[in-house]
Amino acid sequence: MNKKSILAPFKGWKYLFKKPVAIPMDDIFKNPRESQDNYRGFHINDWETCIGCGTCAEICPTNAITMVERSDVEDVEGSKPERPVIDYGRCCFCGLCVDICTSGSLNLTKEYLYNSSEPEDYLHMPTSEGITGKEYKLGYIQDETSDLLDLERKHMEHVGAEKRKSSFIEIVRGFSKEQALAESARCVDCGICTKTCPANMNIPEYIKSVWEGNLEEGLDYLYKTNPLPSVCGRICTHECESVCALSHRGDAIAIRWLKRYIVDNMPDDKYEEIVLSQVSKKGEGKVAIVGAGSSGLSAAYYLATLGYEVDVYERKPMAGGPMRYGAPKYRLPDAVTDHDISFIEKLGVKIHTNTDVGKDITLDELKKTHNAVFVSTGYPDTRALKIPGVDHKDVKMAMSFLAAATEYERGVAAMPDIKEDVVVVGSGDVAFDVARTLIRFQNEKYGKMNVQMLALETAQQVPATPEEVTEGVEEGIHMNLGFGPQTIQIDKESGDIKGIEACECIRLFDDNNRFDPQMDFDAKMCLETQQVYLAIGQVSDLSYIPKELQDKITIERGKIKVDAEGQVDGASWLFAGGDIVHGMDIINGVADGHRAAVGIDKYISKNKK
Repeated sequence: MNKKSILAPFKGWKYLFKKPVAIPMDDIFKNPRESQDNYRGFHINDWETCIGCGTCAEICPTNAITMVERSDVEDVEGSKPERPVIDYGRCCFCGLCVDICTSGSLNLTKEYLYNSSEPEDYLHMPTSEGITGKEYKLGYIQDETSDLLDLERKHMEHVGAEKRKSSFIEIVRGFSKEQALAESARCVDCGICTKTCPANMNIPEYIKSVWEGNLEEGLDYLYKTNPLPSVCGRICTHECESVCALSHRGDAIAIRWLKRYIVDNMPDDKYEEIVLSQVSKKGEGKVAIVGAGSSGLSAAYYLATLGYEVDVYERKPMAGGPMRYGAPKYRLPDAVTDHDISFIEKLGVKIHTNTDVGKDITLDELKKTHNAVFVSTGYPDTRALKIPGVDHKDVKMAMSFLAAATEYERGVAAMPDIKEDVVVVGSGDVAFDVARTLIRFQNEKYGKMNVQMLALETAQQVPATPEEVTEGVEEGIHMNLGFGPQTIQIDKESGDIKGIEACECIRLFDDNNRFDPQMDFDAKMCLETQQVYLAIGQVSDLSYIPKELQDKITIERGKIKVDAEGQVDGASWLFAGGDIVHGMDIINGVADGHRAAVGIDKYISKNKK
């Protein structure tokens, strides 16, 4: 630095004898001086962008910001109906609130003049209008240098496409300790994710436990709302991540992978100690559960923690439902499902496999031997497609194929009959499960693959999760989008399938956003194929419910109507949840099972008095 002159302190003396300039207060307010471009004046907040996360209030060093709930702000998924109030008696205009704003809604203007005789006027809830309501210019705003948030998700190792498409090894490797710590450090602890999670999991709490290295506490938080954390740490639909506060300007927190990190790194002895400690009371009564999918197992776990005897009846040889007979092993290895179920059984839950309710035992018999019955039988059948040729033996149903595929991978059945050229109809997650499984089988059997997908949806409308689409395309799936199948062509001489004819879909939904495909029958395409796999949705099978009982309860489009705690309308002893109530989704099934357990406990307790 340049040395200053020793006379520098005396330079200001020249103003000592000058006449001061008096500027009337009115002139200051009418013609304020232009402040510097980066001036830190009063706040503005774009309410359309603000999500009410409260990070501004958390970071404020002078406690000048308070989050206040507003009745005129809609309470929707992905936000809170709160907006920040600034106490300008405390605010030091440091700008940290701007630097940490997750949505970029909060900024500082160049406004600096404001006067009021009312003290409460200095408690200001900023909007996009500014504190005075006059025209303003932006001053201090967030930029790459000042941004306090880490917006980039930490990398997790994945098996490359060339290696994974030839085997069923698990694709995602999981976080290392260093990666988990770095990823958990990104969380701003706003809790918006908890609100969106169907099971309302304690997400910020268990993420914080990862950051603090307290995985035992993290596991305890997981089991308070989800007894299938190993499974959900791999194949949960992770709706929570879609509303993560960081996703507005960067990558969402890897909430699902942090859940997996906790369960994968917890020693079994500690794991068992934490799970068994969840038992809260000793109830008296027996509950029967029909179906050992996510909803049935969740209900079984929470009923067991309440002290009830629980019998689960499953018609398949193994418990798990779609987790066991739908999810491919490259996404969910059997050992992971076994792990979660084993701890449910350690609470005393009895799982009766190879038991078909409706045939081996009736609902009426279960009602007589138990205080309540919970049904959670899922959507086991694939929706039919009504087009010529669909009844051919080489037209395969998605769920039946996936079940056969998992049995082959377990070594208890032969490989399903797979042709060299196949078409999968559909573009949801199940369709991609089918297509990616077929790729692996074709590589094993023929050393090459030819799997095409045919779907009504455009690329923007595909319902599958983005990772499924990306990984599927990497593995070699060829997608034909925006076309609907019309005819499965059969060779007249051989009787084999030779192709599938499709027409362009020009509109998928009507003006009221209802599914109503409209086709252009002059715009046709034909895909050569030897097999067709249908994956256009699943349907329920409620044949185990007697006709006289079905007449008493409400069933709409294959779904049973229940109240907020899963109790069936028209049969107080009967509860239902999972796919047959809310549709296919593992985490929704977990939430349904938990709610039903609470409802069943209330029902049994009430009827024993």
